[in-house]
Amino acid sequence: MSQFWLMKSEPDECSIDDALAAPDATVPWTGVRGFQARNFMARQMQIGDGVLFYHSSCPQPGIVGIARVASSAKPDPTQFDPQSPYHDPASKPEHPRWVLVDVQALRKTRLLGLPEMRATPALADMIVLRRANRLSITPVDPVHWHLIVDRMLA
Repeated sequence: MSQFWLMKSEPDECSIDDALAAPDATVPWTGVRGFQARNFMARQMQIGDGVLFYHSSCPQPGIVGIARVASSAKPDPTQFDPQSPYHDPASKPEHPRWVLVDVQALRKTRLLGLPEMRATPALADMIVLRRANRLSITPVDPVHWHLIVDRMLA
């Protein structure tokens, strides 16, 4: 794995269990509507990159699994679906505005919640812990990746 990412998902939309139960344990990461997160997918993510699967907007937010990027960026079909909450009428099939990558869940881990992350000095500068961070996808420093993976798999 050459790069590492933290990707947030609301568990009622797609939980780590949902991802593991999907065919090939792979799900399309739909609904990303932030330009910076979109640009990470479109310009920087590569097949095989490591992913920390993070549950957000739930009673106990935190990292719940390890995954990998399983596809290159491609148009997110939800932008064209008028029934989708992610519909974007300004986006056109010939010039899609939003992309997705497929994410393959590799394993569920114990919850590494926000309180534990914040209490770990070595993780203090992770983007997800910054005040007012709203990004659904953030890069993860290799040092943070290894510390988290070692802690979660211990």
